[in-house]
Amino acid sequence: MRHAPVYLMTDPNEVKRLIRNNPWATFVSATSNGLVASHYPVLLEEDRDEITIVSHFGRPDDALHELGSHEFLVIIQGPHDYVSPSWYAPGDLIPTWNHVTAHLYGTPEILSDDENYDMLTRLTDHFEQHHPEGRHLSEDEERTRRTAKGTVGLRMLVERFDARAKLSQNKQPGVVQNVIAQLEHHNPALAQEMRRTHAPSAGERG
Repeated sequence: MRHAPVYLMTDPNEVKRLIRNNPWATFVSATSNGLVASHYPVLLEEDRDEITIVSHFGRPDDALHELGSHEFLVIIQGPHDYVSPSWYAPGDLIPTWNHVTAHLYGTPEILSDDENYDMLTRLTDHFEQHHPEGRHLSEDEERTRRTAKGTVGLRMLVERFDARAKLSQNKQPGVVQNVIAQLEHHNPALAQEMRRTHAPSAGERG
């Protein structure tokens, strides 16, 4: 990603928040046969101080990625959108794209069958909790365990990350507020990220 210090996200807690809110991830591996990419949901392990994620690969993606033998790049993409220069002051003609993105790096460990089933249970419960009649793998454990054998679970401790929150930090406050107002109509999640970034600090509020 473009290196601009004003956009850097260096707080691990902010990266954790991004993962929680945007769990659909892109996994990229540089394998002996070239680059490979796959897409799977991730779950943040909340009981760990470090940034640690768990997920699963459907077979044969584990073999294609040579899972566990090298470093991964995991891309977490938060809210993003085109920003029109028509939202700026007259004469400003250069558009941009605001976004919140994190690149996570680490070498995954492969989970045992039991660990994988436990992870899949937690992953399913995490998303099913939002549904009034949510389902649980335990309702038919024998069958869901058989299905789970078609997947390979993984845990990855994030050894380093490169994250950006590019949210019009280089614009004047009036312009920022106009961009937020425009985004409210079609991308409220991105507008909310901008409000968080541009909120006055306690010192500024007096």
